[in-house]
Amino acid sequence: MLKPILLVEDNPHDLELTLVALARSQLANEVVVVRDGAEAIDYLLRRGEFAERPEGNPAVTLLDLKLPKVDGLEVLATIRKTDKLKSMPVVMLTSSKEEQDLIRSYELGVNAYVVKPVDFKEFVRAIADLGIFWAVLNEPPPGSQRYVRPS
Repeated sequence: MLKPILLVEDNPHDLELTLVALARSQLANEVVVVRDGAEAIDYLLRRGEFAERPEGNPAVTLLDLKLPKVDGLEVLATIRKTDKLKSMPVVMLTSSKEEQDLIRSYELGVNAYVVKPVDFKEFVRAIADLGIFWAVLNEPPPGSQRYVRPS
């Protein structure tokens, strides 16, 4: 069974572009979408409306920085201090080029920090590359399932 990709994005336009880009990369992974930081934490900790979701972590979490309710940095801090989540790959996918956001993200243990390109083609290419890298090419932590692309 393939592990899902968790996409945490509140902007409808960016959400649509990201889903299009992931679809174009032809990944078989399900993409789970949540729209704010509180919902992301509930999904990851399997509580509230996500209490019955299957066990296991996503292949990768694509996390926006500026989110309603709980911001991306707080979500990242929660992930890194939770034993069952701390080895899960997290990519900060944001419009912010602010140096303090970049520094704080890496201090909290983000695996990658990607500024969303403005150009549509660049955006699609960047997201497709992210999806392929984290869901297919990256070697996950021991005990994780890995997708093997058919040859």
